[in-house]
Amino acid sequence: MLTVGLTGGIGAGKSEVSRLLVEHGAVLIDSDRIAREVVAPGTPGLAAVVDAFGPDVLAADGGLDRPRLGSIVFADPEKLAVLNSIVHPLVRDRSRELESAVPEDAVVVHDVPLLTENGLAPLYDVVIVVDASPGTQLDRLVRLRGMTEEDARARMAAQATREQRREIADIVIDNDVPLDALRERVADVWDGLARRARQGSAGAE
Repeated sequence: MLTVGLTGGIGAGKSEVSRLLVEHGAVLIDSDRIAREVVAPGTPGLAAVVDAFGPDVLAADGGLDRPRLGSIVFADPEKLAVLNSIVHPLVRDRSRELESAVPEDAVVVHDVPLLTENGLAPLYDVVIVVDASPGTQLDRLVRLRGMTEEDARARMAAQATREQRREIADIVIDNDVPLDALRERVADVWDGLARRARQGSAGAE
């Protein structure tokens, strides 16, 4: 098995890269998706979040009011750290559970938005950073996700810098390019990952 940590700044296009890797045969473990699962209604994770931030972070249906919680934690690093201390261990445990069920020769891609910020690079055999210029990120967040420019800039500022992400990268995928060029780059990256996974599996036999 080859474990890959995939990360990138908000709006860099990491989700598109992960989708393309899955098309090639990667097993995707999506930290964002798991983070939603572990704070779903009725879970101990949601109860812990409510204990920490109060019932105002609940929506009318009993689920987590994510915009409300986001407005609280992204404006206060200490509160963001509290939220992370609740959610991250739950995500880590569930990720390990999912990883344990995949074949030995698999390429397992962990989509981890805050990989750089949380110092998680050593956990993976390979770290891939999807990179885009701040201007491209801002345009995508405003034009495609409907964020205000102020909100988009705040989200970008709350993350690691472009330079910090590139420092931990084994592979950088430039996503300031047309989709066809991105597809070609991902295909090349996949060939190398699959080769390493096969070699690792053969060596373990």
